Formats: sequence, structure tokens, C-alpha cells
Amino acid sequence: MIKELNYFKDASSGIDVRGEVNISGSKSESNRLLILQSLFPGIKLKNLSNSDDTRYLQKALDSEKEVVDISHAGTAMRFLTAYFSSREGREVVLTGSERMQNRPIGILVDALRTLGADIEYENKEGYPPLRIKGRKLLEKEVSIQGNVSSQYISALLLTAPSLENGLRLKLTGDVTSVPYINMTLALLNDLRISCGWEGNTIFVDPKEEIEPITLTVESDWSSASYFYSLVALSEAGEVSLSAYKESSLQGDSSLVEIYNHFGVETTFEHDRIRLKKVSRHGNSFELDLSDSPDLAQTIAVTCFGLGMDCDLTGLHTLKIKETDRLVALENELGKLGAELTVTDKSLHLKASEGKSINRGISIDTYDDHRMAMAFAPLALKVPIFINDAEVVTKSFTDFWSDFESVIHLKS
Repeated sequence: MIKELNYFKDASSGIDVRGEVNISGSKSESNRLLILQSLFPGIKLKNLSNSDDTRYLQKALDSEKEVVDISHAGTAMRFLTAYFSSREGREVVLTGSERMQNRPIGILVDALRTLGADIEYENKEGYPPLRIKGRKLLEKEVSIQGNVSSQYISALLLTAPSLENGLRLKLTGDVTSVPYINMTLALLNDLRISCGWEGNTIFVDPKEEIEPITLTVESDWSSASYFYSLVALSEAGEVSLSAYKESSLQGDSSLVEIYNHFGVETTFEHDRIRLKKVSRHGNSFELDLSDSPDLAQTIAVTCFGLGMDCDLTGLHTLKIKETDRLVALENELGKLGAELTVTDKSLHLKASEGKSINRGISIDTYDDHRMAMAFAPLALKVPIFINDAEVVTKSFTDFWSDFESVIHLKS
């Protein structure tokens, strides 16, 4: 599906951004809690994400088939690799889409093998599909690189309380996406599972059962980022989003501070946030996104739309996402007329204020949901087309209807 975003043909005096949107639960929290719920059935969950990733994970956890296909759900691949490895007597072939079969997983597999897991590669060494023969994992100490995807680390930590001896996980080198690891530990704490992070070692003690408990998943902050961008690029936008906590576990809640720089004021009102366009600060922006790399595409597009310099670092994990996101940004922003360079871990955008944005460009999405949603707010500046627009369902099923509900044409 190609999505045409051309509001200018029907607006005689501009475009207004205002309204309210209810966003489903955080994909990151939902997927962690679903693994824990499978280990400890006393857990009940409310406001789960309605994303494709979460649905694929739920389906996989409920499946009794030998072949478990999680399509393009990267989180599910990492979490389920650890989960099935510890399910004694269960044998599965864990596979996914063509892109998933080219996303590396060897570091996690090596760590699980150290703990005693029986995992074999069906095709290419270091990549899915995986044949996993579940067994009791009795070893409790393992090391893993800290500068790879934090999902490898969380996959181990989520399975750890079900292991007979728990887990002591040593992180080597620099640690990436610390807020996501802290989220995992916070959720374990919520379930009264003993765990902690001391120096470069994380420990999780074993837990036999969980007392019945109901947990409500906070809405997804990364999904909120596209509305932050929309308000930033508007003339006087004001949008209300639910449901969010001021003391959030999600690293992407850093949006509040980041987008204040772009002229978006955030007010917390009960379980909602109100975004309002105010004056922005400066014409350049520099940020290390090691702790929240999923915001990189949205921020880069916002800066381009505002005509600002932009230097983003700490982006080394973007090369192993749904696509090589740095190359994808270089390609698509370049088509729109941006002057930018990327390295294997950074993006550098030169200011283009006063320079017109190329109109009517078709944005390729590379099977990546965040490419589609990050570029959509540019429709406030020029008509654009989004190719394969349905890819947004991976994380935000109702994105297009929610996006269009807050855009109003002035007569």
C-alpha cells in the first residue's frame, strides 16, 4: 500500500494539529511481561500492546507446533531463544522472515550454550532459524558483551528466575541501551523477584512461583515520538496522548526533554500527556542516543523539517535492526534534499533552513515500521508518499487513523 500524504491540495489557509489519541501499551513492556507470564501463570496483564510483534510473541508462546515462525518480530526472536532453551523437553525450530534470518543472534546463542543450552543453526552459522532442544539449565554464570542489543541481555534476565540456580550475568565493555535493561530489572522487582546490578554484574535469584498479581502496561513512548515530531513541525499544534506516567520505566520517555529543545512543551495530566508547540531553542542539536536508539529516525526527520543542524551519535545498533537504519535515513533524507553523512554509528545533518524540501517524493520504508512513521510528519511541510505504509502494524496498528485524526485542514 502506498500512502499519499498531500494535505495541501485541500487546505486553503494552512493545516492545524490538535486532538486526543489513546495509544496501546508499550511493546517493550508487553513483550517482557508476556515471557514472565508464561513462566509464572499467576500474572494477569492489562493494556497489552496491539502491535504485530506482541501478537507474534503471544501466538508463539501459545503454540505447540515444532516450527515457530515469528515473522519480522525481532524482540520475539531474542526473548524466545532464551525461553525455549530453558523449557525442558520442548523442541522447536525458531524461524522468521527473510530479514530475520539475516539478523545476527550468535552472541545470545553462545551465552545460552555456556549455560547448558542445546541450540543448533539450521542454515547459516550465527543466524536463525534455530533448532532448540529445551533442557534444564544448571550453570548460573555467563559473560556477554554489553555494547550489543540490550534484548540479548534482557532475554537472559527474563528467563533467569525460572532457572534452578538463577543467573549471574557479567557485562563486558561499554553497555548500550541501559534504560531497557533497567526496565527488565524493574519488572522483575515488581514481581518480587530478587535481582540487582552491582558493578558489571547483574544477578537474578530463582523464584518458584508468583503470587497472583495484575499489572497494567504503560503506553508506548516510542509511539508517542511521532506525535512529538508532528507538534514540533506544526505552527501551533496541541495534542493529548494517553496513557503515560511521569516516572516511566521506558528509556524513550527522554522525549520530554529532547523535544523541549524543538519547541514542544510536555504537561502531565493524570494519566495523559499534553504536547504544545512553543518557541524552540537554537538551530542545532547534538545528542548521544546510546540509551534510546529507536528515536534516531524521528529526531533526524524532525531536525530536517525544522531546518536544523543535527549530530546524532551512539547509533551502532541501528545497523542490525529491521534494516540498516543509518543507510535508509541517508537514502530517504537525501531524496528530499538533505545534506547529511552517516558512519557506522552516527548521523550528521547540515541545516537547510530557507532551502525548500523536494516535493512529492516517495519514501521507501525497507520493511521497517519506524521509517514509515518517522517520515509521516513531514507531510506538514510538503506532499509525500509512503511506500508499503502498512508496515506500521509491526508496532502501531492504528497509526495512520490516529495520525490523520489530529490533522485538520483550515478552510
